[in-house]
Amino acid sequence: MIRMGLATLVFVVSLACGASGQEVRGAQNAALEDEITPAVDRAVELGLRALAARQADNGSFGEGRYQDNVAVTALACIAFMADGSVPGRGPYGENVRQGLEFILDNTTDSGLIAGEAANGPMYGHGFAALFLGEVYGMTAGGADTELADRTYEALVKSIRLIETTQNDEGGWRYNPLPFDADVSVTICQVMALRSARNAGIEVSKDVIDKAVEYVRACQNPDGGFRYQIRTRDSAWPRTAAGVASLYYAGLYEDRGAEDGLEYLVRTSLPGGLARRSPHYYYGQYYAVQAMYLAGGEWWARWWPAVREELLAMQQQDGMWDDRGVGPSYGTAMALIVLQMPKRYLPIFQK
Repeated sequence: MIRMGLATLVFVVSLACGASGQEVRGAQNAALEDEITPAVDRAVELGLRALAARQADNGSFGEGRYQDNVAVTALACIAFMADGSVPGRGPYGENVRQGLEFILDNTTDSGLIAGEAANGPMYGHGFAALFLGEVYGMTAGGADTELADRTYEALVKSIRLIETTQNDEGGWRYNPLPFDADVSVTICQVMALRSARNAGIEVSKDVIDKAVEYVRACQNPDGGFRYQIRTRDSAWPRTAAGVASLYYAGLYEDRGAEDGLEYLVRTSLPGGLARRSPHYYYGQYYAVQAMYLAGGEWWARWWPAVREELLAMQQQDGMWDDRGVGPSYGTAMALIVLQMPKRYLPIFQK
């Protein structure tokens, strides 16, 4: 495991405490009564089985133009890990192992993780690097095996690529070039950095500080977040991503995050019109993380509502369909959300 420098140690302390240095709050150690109902258990069991059946022979997940997609594969494997499986262990351990092999096979010498037909590869790279960080963190560095060594090497290279492709504004965009940025791609990289740091990989505090500056610059007076610094309109999916970015940077006591949470409740509380959004699963993936990390009344209000909404949206075959990306993606996202109260994944802990 890499030895941490002083700057990284300071960053670790800031992640364990809020900006004021006080102990942070959240839902991690404050479970709601009946958080996971028998209906959730049944839906998750059915969904996991259905998703596992969709895995291709090469270990990947995804349909149509998202076939053999590293982002969908990483998210599907994270959904299995949210149930407690890790590569080679657990009910879906073999699915996770095969998915990990696919991700590693698509890691280039530069550290970029991308399939052959990747369009805007930094999206997929961020999700794949997050997956590698969670694998390494949940297996305590892994056994002394070739697969564990490959995972570690790919994780380190993927994080170094993220650090070196940050643009001057502090964000990231579709391609691994430091020329442009948007909130959506930026949160993918911030989560990967946080996961790697949790697993003991050294992460640059300067990179995190610049990312925070970028995310803050994208917030509107209404509390919502715009897509880029030079655009204007707020939207709930990227607002959820913006709030999550601030939390994963360690800013748990933050006015901007609070304003973002208020915007989410005001505009997109489950049970309303947000369900019609073309980015519904993406938005809920981040919104539920934000509410879980905020804890208290935020979590108490959002979780039962999104839980019931997702249960109602599950198809008879166990899948959740996203019309833009496909059922493997929609199902992976829904399962990650529904299993958050299991508290297995390190990335969701403070």
